[in-house]
Amino acid sequence: MRIAIAFASALLLATPAARADEIADTIKSALDAYTAGDVAFATDELAFAQQLLQARKADNLTTFLPAAPDGWTRTVNSDMNDAFAMMGGGSGIEAQYEMGEQSFKITLMADNPMVASMGAMLGNATMMAQMGKVVRVGRQKFLDQEGNLSALIGNRVLVQAEGAPTEVMLPLLEQIDFDGLEKFGS
Repeated sequence: MRIAIAFASALLLATPAARADEIADTIKSALDAYTAGDVAFATDELAFAQQLLQARKADNLTTFLPAAPDGWTRTVNSDMNDAFAMMGGGSGIEAQYEMGEQSFKITLMADNPMVASMGAMLGNATMMAQMGKVVRVGRQKFLDQEGNLSALIGNRVLVQAEGAPTEVMLPLLEQIDFDGLEKFGS
């Protein structure tokens, strides 16, 4: 709680433009409630502020999704963030790529327990080779399990592509800024 109060205080001292956003307002509301002795409301406001921060983080994650290739459409879905709140936190975004009857999706998930649990599997090239074919996308190694591609970037961002032949999905994966993704959120 002390960290949250210190964080809220720091936000209050920020520039007027920074204070004007909903996240800062919610944290201020939590601090006001805490100061007034309403710990229950302060807790609820901090939880809401965390949800808003996760949504903003997911919006930032969207920038790493490749644009749709010529002739394809891309539909972005950020609804998965609601589920992450119940699974210990994290951020995620998904894009569905479609052209006629063919479709596939690329999913990016960051900083959640499921991603952390996959670290041993996707962080070890030997283990990946035992589980399927290993394909390279730039300097990244992806596990290819019959057209389901998975890689762990920076030990905290899971990239998955599924639903189409590997040769269809690889060109889009090659467009991802993996260096930027590795630094995402830091």
